[in-house]
Amino acid sequence: MDLIKSKQRVADHGEVFTPPWMVDAMLDLVKGESERIDARFLEPACGSGNFLVRILQRKLAAVELKFGKSDFEKRHYALLGLMCAYGVELLADNIAECAKNMLEVFATYLGLEESDDLYRAARHVLAQNLVHGDALTMLTAGGSPIVFAEWGYLGKGRFQRRDFRLDVLTQTAAFTAEGSLFAELGKHQIFTPVKTYPPQSVAELAAERSAEGRPA
Repeated sequence: MDLIKSKQRVADHGEVFTPPWMVDAMLDLVKGESERIDARFLEPACGSGNFLVRILQRKLAAVELKFGKSDFEKRHYALLGLMCAYGVELLADNIAECAKNMLEVFATYLGLEESDDLYRAARHVLAQNLVHGDALTMLTAGGSPIVFAEWGYLGKGRFQRRDFRLDVLTQTAAFTAEGSLFAELGKHQIFTPVKTYPPQSVAELAAERSAEGRPA
């Protein structure tokens, strides 16, 4: 694979892509987490998805191992694996390519058509989890604070979504660090979602995607 798209992009943005062998070597350092379906990963400069695609592939392999004999469980836990991968990217073409690459891996694994509810639900999830913005300023390309959806699987085909601001999440990590002035505070006091949604099914997530009316 090409590690750069152009010398100008390298000069302007320091854009250099990580080769596959290095991605796998780095993920092997956290092998247990990278193969855990509900482990959350955030790539702050995700490019076209070299890390996120490989993380998703590892999660889907774990889904197949644990739930491959149940189509219902396989489909829903595969979506959970997708839900637990997040990215921020400064360049619009890269974030679009990242979403396309991840969706292709997900759809190929489950044999989905674009008309399937699960396909459209996955597009909706990626629209929330992959943000065109700057991880350093924690702002979207439009200048708004970056907000990520925390997804959880409740079982029986129902998912729970809570939205959190990225800047608040990073502050929370600092506050709860050992030796911090705020270490005695419980997470419930500072780990507050921006919005909590009612439990949703795949069909309801797909309907939200259709209502958005924009590409993933």
